[in-house]
Parts: sequence; C-alpha cells; structure tokens
Amino acid sequence: MQRRPSGSRAVQDRRQSPAELDLTISAATGKNYVPFLRKHLVAAHRLLNSALSELSLALVGDGQMSLLHQRFMGIEGPTDVLTFPFEFDEKGREISGEVVICVPQAVRQAKLRGTRTDCELLLYALHGILHLSGFDDRTAKAFQRMHRKEDEILIRLGLGSVFATDCDKSGAAFVEKPHGEAIRATGRSKTKRIGREQSRRASAAKSFGAR
Repeated sequence: MQRRPSGSRAVQDRRQSPAELDLTISAATGKNYVPFLRKHLVAAHRLLNSALSELSLALVGDGQMSLLHQRFMGIEGPTDVLTFPFEFDEKGREISGEVVICVPQAVRQAKLRGTRTDCELLLYALHGILHLSGFDDRTAKAFQRMHRKEDEILIRLGLGSVFATDCDKSGAAFVEKPHGEAIRATGRSKTKRIGREQSRRASAAKSFGAR
C-alpha cells in the first residue's frame, strides 16, 4: 500500500499488463490522469525491451513530494520526479522500482510551457522508467542517448517528440526540455510503494528532474 498524505484518499489501480509489466498506480491526487498514464506507460514498456517487470507509480502532491525530496535528497521543496530502484537481477539490472511524480509541479509546468498536464505527467513517468531501465543523463552523451530514446518512444506512441513544438490540445508533441538534474542519495530508501518495508536489495533513491 502507498503511504497516503494526511487528509487525502488514494486510489489504486493494479493489473498485470499483456507486456508482463506488473504496474501499480496509486493516486493521492490527480486520479483522473491514471487511465492516460496506464495506457501509455504499458505501451512504452512494450517498446523498451526492459528487464523491469514490476513498477509502482505514485502520483502525489507538493507536501508529500517535498517530504520525500528532503528525506532522501536533502533538498527542500518539491521536485517533478523521484525514482527508487528496489530489486536487481543477476546482471545488475533493475527489475522492480517506484517512480513518484508530483501532480502540482506538472500543472505548473504545463501552464508555464503551454502544454497539457497529462502530457507533462507522462513525461515525468517515462523519464523515471528509462532510469530504471538503465538510462542516465549525467553526461552529454548519456543525456542525448536518453532523450533520443524518449523521442523514439513518444513518436511511436503517437505523441510526438520531446524536442519539438509544444504539446498542443490534441497531444501532438511535447515541448523541448532543458537538462534535468540527476542526484543520487547517500542513504537507502526506507519505503517500498511509499509504505511497505524496504526490500533488502533496495538501492539508493534518485532524483531525476525531467525538466
């Protein structure tokens, strides 16, 4: 179960996808975005050929994200996305993890950039999934590789390129995004699905700014 922010209710949607991704989506806020995110993330996973087989996606508000950001990264205030790798296979690849995305941050960015909020949230979630699938953006070469993959996936999903024009009302494309932060915490995540006891094989939390 997800740990829920005080005074809020969470909606859970958990089903096994045909692509063998065990996807759990928990929404303390923004539950209306769950169907859109589920549809496109399941499709994106099919395209990735990733070792990732279990994913928890949590949609949270500013308060919860700020707490997590401070706890695991030592940084005050909300961020767009936090990624928690949990378990690894014998090759060292992530096979389970959690991506936490901040709905109010997506609302603010969508308004600022003239994009749709659901497109912004999908960008955050996809960014986290790519990190759990071995992608990184700490160097210029890795940055380009990761965002080429984002472009490839989003184009194949019919949503357009990240490095193109703004996402219009039909969801045709995403706005270009600047280099996002990639910060690795020194401690280990003490949450699984923001409430479960940590797996012994859980890795350090990461903050990957999608914008």
